Amino acid sequence: MSTDLWIRVLPRASRNEWVGWRDGRLVVRLVAPPVEGAANEACRTFLAEQLGVRRSQIELVAGEKSRVKRIRIAGLEPAELQARLRARGVPDPVG
Repeated sequence: MSTDLWIRVLPRASRNEWVGWRDGRLVVRLVAPPVEGAANEACRTFLAEQLGVRRSQIELVAGEKSRVKRIRIAGLEPAELQARLRARGVPDPVG
């Protein structure tokens, strides 16, 4: 059981935070720069901390060099992912 999540990463932000949903993608601001995979690793760490899963459960499936990424979260069903996002103040996606 795993869930795929499309994310848009906005690097070099002043802090790590959820922005919300845009075009079916969860938008995340990260402090890390998009250099040598730093933003990708920061994204995995941020998601793991916020969703209460191990970092090893977060896999970058697509978008290594893009701001739009597909992330696979092992051990988490879509309904549970939505519940955990809601608990962190992220509203459900529209549409």
